[in-house]
Amino acid sequence: MTIEALPTFTQLPHPHATDAAKRAELLTNPGFGRLFTDHMVTIKYHVDKGWYEPQVEPYGPITLDPAASVLHYAQEIFEGMKAYRYDDGGVGLFRPEANARRFNASAKRMSMPQLPVDLFMESIKQLVSVDKDWVPTQAEASLYLRPFMFATEAFLGVRPAKEFLYTLIASPAGAYFASGPKPVTIWVSREYTRAAPGGTGTAKCGGNYAASLAAQAEAIENGCDQVVFLDAVERKYVDELGGMNLFFVYENDQVIYTPKLGTILPGITRDAIISLAGEAGWEVREVDYSLDRWREDANSGALTEVFACGTAAVITPVGTVREADGDFTISKAQAGKLTMQLRQTLLDLQHGRAEDRHGWVQRLL
Repeated sequence: MTIEALPTFTQLPHPHATDAAKRAELLTNPGFGRLFTDHMVTIKYHVDKGWYEPQVEPYGPITLDPAASVLHYAQEIFEGMKAYRYDDGGVGLFRPEANARRFNASAKRMSMPQLPVDLFMESIKQLVSVDKDWVPTQAEASLYLRPFMFATEAFLGVRPAKEFLYTLIASPAGAYFASGPKPVTIWVSREYTRAAPGGTGTAKCGGNYAASLAAQAEAIENGCDQVVFLDAVERKYVDELGGMNLFFVYENDQVIYTPKLGTILPGITRDAIISLAGEAGWEVREVDYSLDRWREDANSGALTEVFACGTAAVITPVGTVREADGDFTISKAQAGKLTMQLRQTLLDLQHGRAEDRHGWVQRLL
């Protein structure tokens, strides 16, 4: 489908949009995920009609039938991406087509209709255009974009739904680390796993995150910031965190290891890091990386840095790992040199301060 063939969006302005003074006050400390812009996008789908009635409308509640399939059978997917304010006042995105492709990969796995990439992109442009004044200007701040889709057909019965609603909302977000990134402490989950071969681990669906909450609560109870999952088969190899991918740095060998795909989410930040690290002269290997190796190499000093990555936090250094067999620390729990270099490189690209040699940045305004 081309841009010319896209259905026309209807614009329904908010009758009581936030005034400039109140918006400025809210944007001084937006936090993360608790403040939302004035508008949202909705697009309906029916198996007999395809995608129809795209519109930008006032942000507000969604009415659902109590028998809506999503409430009973969890046909739901989402994405996470950001719009960035540039130094010249413009606004841009980082690798949005990759989010669109992953959204469709998730849809396929969950037996849901795929949204044409051009329509996905147009929904982003429509919302950012109307709510552009909500994009923060502070360092490392952004407008977090949450596209999601769920089954709306009212019925009881285990089969794919025939009706769906795609929705896009936006949330101003401050810097994830207000005083700079600090190495986090990770709890190893021995009781819970996130995904198994053949499961939904590679799909960005709500059920995966719901399944991680008990383990995350366990991590917090043990004084940790995040939980790391092991593989579901052997309970031996590192999978990923509750919402981030992992990298293991061996400075002396100029090698970086990261758990291979198969049951984990193919992170867009992860993919960018693999490219950027390779260009910086590092060999990146996607492998089965065991918890035992992590501990042994951290204790011996062979492992020099560990970091996690994702859309929200960009790159987060990992300092300490805690589990039933005892704690171990990577490089005295200090943020590594390469970790911080890659983080700054990504931030500069995302905020339009560095040359984009990959075609990753798309300017909207």
